[in-house]
Amino acid sequence: MKPYTDIPAEHLKRLYAMMLRIRLFEDRVAELYSEQEIKCPVHLCIGQEAIAAGVCIHLKPEDTIFSTHRSHGHCIAKGMDLSSIAAELYGKETGCCRGRGGSMHLAAPEIGIPGTTAIVGGCIPLAVGAALSSFLQKSNSVAVAFFGDGAVDEGTFHESLNFASLKKLPVVFVCENNFYATNSPQKARQPEVGIADRGLSYGIPGECHDGNDVIGVYLSAAEAVRRARAGQGPVLLEYRTYRWKAHVGPDSDIEKGARPKDEYEGWVRRCPVECFERQLIEQKALTSVESAEILRLVEAEIKEAMEFGKKSPYPDPTGLTEFVC
Repeated sequence: MKPYTDIPAEHLKRLYAMMLRIRLFEDRVAELYSEQEIKCPVHLCIGQEAIAAGVCIHLKPEDTIFSTHRSHGHCIAKGMDLSSIAAELYGKETGCCRGRGGSMHLAAPEIGIPGTTAIVGGCIPLAVGAALSSFLQKSNSVAVAFFGDGAVDEGTFHESLNFASLKKLPVVFVCENNFYATNSPQKARQPEVGIADRGLSYGIPGECHDGNDVIGVYLSAAEAVRRARAGQGPVLLEYRTYRWKAHVGPDSDIEKGARPKDEYEGWVRRCPVECFERQLIEQKALTSVESAEILRLVEAEIKEAMEFGKKSPYPDPTGLTEFVC
């Protein structure tokens, strides 16, 4: 295991705290869902936290991210207020979209989250559009598209890579390859050609990394963002990971036979949060006391956010047609 001497200690702790924040927020959503007060569908990213944290730590407020139906982790890592997300999940007026968007349509334009989309592959051309705007305005901002392996099946993936390469746009394509589109395994949908390799046909550098290794994500994303910001064009990053929950909802689909149990258990043993914490303590980059304090602060933050969401008022029914184009 390579020492983390080249990475600022502050970044190591920020990565750990962010991964823990995402994990515990998602865990709490799963727990509360059974109360039936959160009515909107939720797509949880438990098991995939390292990717959001490792990429977004390199982004500035003016940089934009575009995400999918499984967007909580990306939005949290970009700096979105937990209370705003919680209230939106509860369908409350104090939510980021005033209770109109729900889990799959989070937005915080002021920190670079114009809005997430539930359309598979839909976020990819949006990121390219934002990158084109940055290019034309010479703003030096970067756009990031987060999407799953299922989105690679869409034509818009190829059209977007082609255009971004042609114009050398400042966009980073981040594929969270968790090997399943709903319950359809990747090997049943795509030939055995690595997703990262598909960038080469458009003249885009493509890299494949372990998405559960937050340091590997951190280093590869740093170079991709640097390259995009320097005007050297897009990069396609494939991070291989695994979601612990079903495609949608708080339960696992293992008992239903949707995925092999031994496959699931193997990935759970490689928990990105636990592995990173253990490595940090072993390398003396984090003490047990510091870890406990981070945990305390994150738990308090999540408790406050959920209480805020639950106690907030619902939208006034008379405003049903507001914000409708």
